[in-house]
Amino acid sequence: MTVQITRTALEAIRQHLTAAYPLEGCGFLLGEPGSDGEALVRSALVRDNKRVPDGAGRTRYLISPDDFLAAERNAAGLDLHITGTYHSHPDVAAQPSTYDLEHAWPWYRYLILSIIDGAVREERVWELRSDRSGFIEHTLHVREQ
Repeated sequence: MTVQITRTALEAIRQHLTAAYPLEGCGFLLGEPGSDGEALVRSALVRDNKRVPDGAGRTRYLISPDDFLAAERNAAGLDLHITGTYHSHPDVAAQPSTYDLEHAWPWYRYLILSIIDGAVREERVWELRSDRSGFIEHTLHVREQ
């Protein structure tokens, strides 16, 4: 399956996550779910990593329930939906961790960017299997708009 993302949304995500380095950055993917299980991401909504204050922000991220509610309202105001989240993996591969597996929802897409020495090295998108046994990788396709 494919997840399409606009170049503008992907550039915003890249800028956010490189600025957050060496901590994990995070946010929402706003777009349109397709009838065939694919998604089109039109916008990125930056959120603060709530794990930074407790010292775990280098290897973990947390988006608060209040942030989810605000994101749903923001998406609705744009006539979009939350199609997933994005976050960075500082100095490691853009592959879901055990922590990611334990906290993922099956109906969301998870865009993970590997940030090595402050620069984007890899971008991969994942979806949790419905039985929670692991992730399925999707193809990420960048659209001009």
